[in-house]
Amino acid sequence: MMADTSRTLTRSVLLEVVVDTAADLRVASENGADRIELCAALSEGGLTPSLGLMTLAAELDVPVRVMIRPRAGDFTYTIDERHLMRLDISAVAGCGLEGVVMGANLADGRLDTELLQDLVSHAKAHDLSICLHRSFDLAPDAVEALELAIALGIDTILTSGGGNTAADGAPGLSQLVKQANGRIEILAGKGITAENVSAILASGVPAVHASCSQPLPLRQDRAAALGYVNASQSGTSAQAVAHLKSLLSGGTA
Repeated sequence: MMADTSRTLTRSVLLEVVVDTAADLRVASENGADRIELCAALSEGGLTPSLGLMTLAAELDVPVRVMIRPRAGDFTYTIDERHLMRLDISAVAGCGLEGVVMGANLADGRLDTELLQDLVSHAKAHDLSICLHRSFDLAPDAVEALELAIALGIDTILTSGGGNTAADGAPGLSQLVKQANGRIEILAGKGITAENVSAILASGVPAVHASCSQPLPLRQDRAAALGYVNASQSGTSAQAVAHLKSLLSGGTA
């Protein structure tokens, strides 16, 4: 399927690429990513990466934001996990990276205002930018959640517009962009590719978030047999990053 280029993009849109390995970090930075989200375990939705990977990321010229998520699962955290998140934010600052990506919800899906306020204050004290991840999409009232994020001083909201994918949530993205009115960056994410990005951009989002990934060859060696290798592993594609960046800069397929 070819990308829909029937509408010419007259504005430049930021491309954020999410990666979870040193190799993918390099691929994204060298092929057009404007910003990188760095995490571990993308197969789990992204977890806090190692100190070593963060240190390596700091050597690049591309701004890097780091996932602050201490475990897989929901976004309702214990006292110990909250402390761990603060420590990880400090580690990100110590590495000299640009920002953090985080989120927290109450049991009913509403944003955890108390925890977010604490984490945002801690991050701001270290001059870090802050992205609220797709925990935002769990909130029962997107309008309320957006206004809360703005009031807290969050810089970016990563969202699919309430849809299972950004393409499904394009109408919601459009509403969020209008409500935000430039007060906060709306970063569209989930399942974005060169094939569907045109419809998503019609919502007016100023930035998109994508993995730009491709499946890796299946491993049949002993490591795979012992369960150390995920059969559905994927990696960042240099071609996919460059192609998507071209489209976001007003190019054609």
